[in-house]
Amino acid sequence: MLGAVVTTSAISVGARCPSARAGVGAALTQHRTDPRLGPLALDLLAKGFTAAEAMQAVVAATPHRHWRQLALIDAAGRTAVYSGANVRGERGETEGRDCAAIANIVRSASLPAAMVAAFEKSPNLPLARRLLDALEAGEEAGGEWQPVVSAALLVVHKESFAYVDLRVDDHPQPIAELGRLWSMYEPEVDAYVVRAVDPEQAVPPPGMKIA
Repeated sequence: MLGAVVTTSAISVGARCPSARAGVGAALTQHRTDPRLGPLALDLLAKGFTAAEAMQAVVAATPHRHWRQLALIDAAGRTAVYSGANVRGERGETEGRDCAAIANIVRSASLPAAMVAAFEKSPNLPLARRLLDALEAGEEAGGEWQPVVSAALLVVHKESFAYVDLRVDDHPQPIAELGRLWSMYEPEVDAYVVRAVDPEQAVPPPGMKIA
């Protein structure tokens, strides 16, 4: 599985920042976000670029690169990060085992390291849970200067569609709300895949019919 998780003090972060493609990789583009950069990086990974090669190419092709902050992981678990010179406030990036974390306008540049440590702590948990744990660790390490209001969790697996795509667009506690949504979605996530790829085998939840 491959995925990304993100939160911010602006509305609807999930519509702009995370991208992922099954068997290819995952990307985050943030700070003066350009939503075109994530899909561009994934296209390069699909052509055989490593994460580092794709990042180098994306940065080189981006006219306003100094305003961008990017993170990328490929299907082999290789990562790359980039923070432009104009990224504001305290910022940081950390690469770990099968993960990378980036942050800007936060209370501490060490925040990404706390996220990576949380992600690496529980390798046997589902990827979605590990990503959420990392996000929570970042908030506990100081988070943003402004209260966060939106969050998003995106995970891809074997199919062309997302395995998990949960968003909180405007909420006073978006990280906690995203965790609540995952706790509700987790028991059903594999059933939704079965309904798509093998509907004859789909089993409806007790007392419900499959629409």
